Amino acid sequence: MTHRKIVAGLFISADGVVGAPEQWTFEHMNDQATAAIGGLIADADTMLLGRRTYEEFAGYWARQTGPMADAMNGIRKIVAATTLTAPDWANSEVLDGDLVRRLTELKQMPGRHINTSGSISVVRTLLEAGLIDDLHLMVFPIALGDGMRLFPEQGKRIAMTLEGATTFRTGVVHLHYRIGG
Repeated sequence: MTHRKIVAGLFISADGVVGAPEQWTFEHMNDQATAAIGGLIADADTMLLGRRTYEEFAGYWARQTGPMADAMNGIRKIVAATTLTAPDWANSEVLDGDLVRRLTELKQMPGRHINTSGSISVVRTLLEAGLIDDLHLMVFPIALGDGMRLFPEQGKRIAMTLEGATTFRTGVVHLHYRIGG
């Protein structure tokens, strides 16, 4: 039996920072990046977000129009949060119960990919549990020096296989890794 994939897509600086991408990514975004992001969204029927990312995305995308906004607003959104009880962005629900257990269950149900973007604590938890199947990193040509990093200093070893790499005209490199041996 095949199972759904959990696919994480993240913006990351050349020195590994993933925090606050809205402060350092926009000058490097172009049609190639938009197409890559759109492709990830098109392959999914569910988006998994942490509370902060959910609030940032809802605050922006709920007021937008166009193909990307339609996709973001129309997709099922699951929010991993203990402090959010009534999400108001279209097609949103709060994840009930243990994140790892619920995502393990969701992977076994019929459907397309479950995507997560941003939501670093969620991504770290799922990587640690071995639940992420594919990791898409858009590496931006900037070293930030400090900030939240994707992989914690004391994290576990994670084997990855490079499935593809594309360099955009702006110097961003899109790396697609398959997680696991």
